[in-house]
Amino acid sequence: MGKGNKMNVCYEGNVLEELLQLLALEKIEDNIYRGQSQDLGFGNVFGGQVLGQALSAASRTVESNFHAHSLHGYFMRAGDATKPIVYTIDCIRDGKSFVTRRVVAVQKGHAIFSMAASFHTDEQGYEHQDEMPDIQGPDGIESDVEVARRFSDHIPRASLEKFLCKKPIEIRVVNPVNPFNPKSMPPERYIWFRAIDKIPDDAAAHRYILAYASDFYVASTALYPHGKTFWSPDMQVASLDHSMWFHREFRMDDWLLYVMKSPSACKARGLSIGSIYTRDGVLVASVAQEGLLRPLKK
Repeated sequence: MGKGNKMNVCYEGNVLEELLQLLALEKIEDNIYRGQSQDLGFGNVFGGQVLGQALSAASRTVESNFHAHSLHGYFMRAGDATKPIVYTIDCIRDGKSFVTRRVVAVQKGHAIFSMAASFHTDEQGYEHQDEMPDIQGPDGIESDVEVARRFSDHIPRASLEKFLCKKPIEIRVVNPVNPFNPKSMPPERYIWFRAIDKIPDDAAAHRYILAYASDFYVASTALYPHGKTFWSPDMQVASLDHSMWFHREFRMDDWLLYVMKSPSACKARGLSIGSIYTRDGVLVASVAQEGLLRPLKK
């Protein structure tokens, strides 16, 4: 959510464990949690961090037989990556089958993000799903870190180290664009991603880590047909809102395919729709996000 302006250094420890701790949160009072922030090189807090922490906080207030099935969030202010974030949870409803929570993320006395999340007990019913498209598998595709190394001469020095650091989520883009010399392409992007190591058998943790990862690349998919990227100097790109539905069980330490398509861009906003599949074609989640795509005046 923004372009960085500070030199950073890589974390030398277990980066996946660091992410798990980042999303686990500290309980301050009943229904109040605090999360630390992490600078990924964007300058401001990465939107996926706030999504994941907010879902983690809400999950801490429900019984273990309830599982998150949907969330709807709004990004209202840029987060400061040097400051912690406090999450307050409003327990709106506790029903027999559904539980509803409202989460507000606060930093420096101001709300930076709000989210409604719904949790559901497992039930049996009808089933169908869209088929996964026939897309090249992850083997042999460059990771995002390898791509960053190829374009390191173009990445601002203030952000470079963070983009070259080892990442807890490995991302491989099937149909990438040159981030610094993009050509117009159809508004579709395909990404394989997974955690770099095993994650404990905690379904809630896998969901909030997926929420974290679901914010990568999705907004800028709407820029594909316009020959622009996040790195274009004449663009301001940021997440505005984010909705997500969890359909079926999955593991974040197995490869997942993120299929992103943008049906519309207008009025400095772009809408992107995402479907997330396991490697064997099971649809596990759906995503919708509107992003700010603001051309900057010269």
